[in-house]
Amino acid sequence: MVKRVVIVGAGPSGVLLAHYLLRRDDRYYVELYERRSDPRTVAFSQSRTFPLVLNERGMKALSKLDGILAAVKAVSLESTGSLNHQKNGKTQLLGRRKPLLTLNRTQLVITLLKTLTEQYNSDRLNIHFDHQCKEVDFETKTVTFENTAANSRVEVTVDYDLLIGADGARSQVREQFLSTKDFELEQKYIPSAYKSIFVASEGVTSLKPGYIHTWRANNGILATLVHDINGSIGGVVSFPHKNNTIANLSTKEEVSQFFADYFPEIAQLLPESEAEAFLNRPISTILKIRCNRYHHGESVLLIGDAAHATSPSLGQGCNASFEDVAFFDQLLDEYSDNIAEAIAQFTLRRKPDTHALVELSDYAFPLSGKLLFFELFIRLRTAQFLHQLFPKYFSPSLFQLLSETTTPYSEILNSHQGWISKVKQANEKFLQTQH
Repeated sequence: MVKRVVIVGAGPSGVLLAHYLLRRDDRYYVELYERRSDPRTVAFSQSRTFPLVLNERGMKALSKLDGILAAVKAVSLESTGSLNHQKNGKTQLLGRRKPLLTLNRTQLVITLLKTLTEQYNSDRLNIHFDHQCKEVDFETKTVTFENTAANSRVEVTVDYDLLIGADGARSQVREQFLSTKDFELEQKYIPSAYKSIFVASEGVTSLKPGYIHTWRANNGILATLVHDINGSIGGVVSFPHKNNTIANLSTKEEVSQFFADYFPEIAQLLPESEAEAFLNRPISTILKIRCNRYHHGESVLLIGDAAHATSPSLGQGCNASFEDVAFFDQLLDEYSDNIAEAIAQFTLRRKPDTHALVELSDYAFPLSGKLLFFELFIRLRTAQFLHQLFPKYFSPSLFQLLSETTTPYSEILNSHQGWISKVKQANEKFLQTQH
């Protein structure tokens, strides 16, 4: 019998899961519901986007589907390392054996949607944009959506055999878990907030393509920029949420001066129009999510940020979400498409790694302290050098393990617990000074 799957959230993980399910012969009929408008029809400048980095984990999940990785690579740029820009104008290079892919979130979603709708028709797939999830009823196995595009705000209720919450850190599906027995949820904002930034790209020679560019100030402010395949350069400026300089900026002249003081290379590329746009963008906060289980009963599953949203400091969010999808597909293979068994095993076997990822994302990078940054850089370079010379005896660096391998997050945390504990103590002391 064909299983009716309702996926709430048509972001990267939701759309990729639809790909995976629909390739399993004719066992599944998939309906995707997304509260935002179709990104293929919205003017790009109006869409919600930010840079993403796809590493070995994300690319491996994409490579299991015919043609998908190639389609994503066609709208991405390869990054062969990170350049850390210092205040004295010098740079520190951290190279990579395996290149990463950099692209913006909107282009990734558009590519996955395009390949999905080219392969499957309405007999097996239906996608509904502008549909806000309003209510989930686990007893009747129904979900109610409001069509926000219609003037009348029409509500529609659909039933499901399998419900997937792929609707992000503020998941409506997960909200219903709170009314179920023994569900535990920890949610809190990470100490850093951020604003997106887009700088002039014409005639740029100071920022080499093919690298992720970072700048770090002693007060916990961090800037990251990457080149996009369309020729633009964009990224984010993150900063401590409390007592931050950015919240006090009130004119575009003050914005320009802020970048001149902290990130002079960026200031040289910052047009007056972007200084004003940066000023007017709202400060975005990031919610961190940790759950004790990712499924309910025999028919509901959370994946991606809905299950385990983390700090973006390691660039693992989308990659971990894609890994969720591939892992769930593997479980469906193991349990012969027995959904009840597969989702229960997903919680049991995936939770140690996603909990470890939260810890790694929080404490792999020190928030402040020149000596700690210097120690981090020395640790990474030494580990890379020794692993290259004696791969049997020395493991890759922490960041190589995260981005260039598919080593489970729990194993990475265990092998680098000393560094994580050291940074945790330093970060907690730094944050105390921010109150």
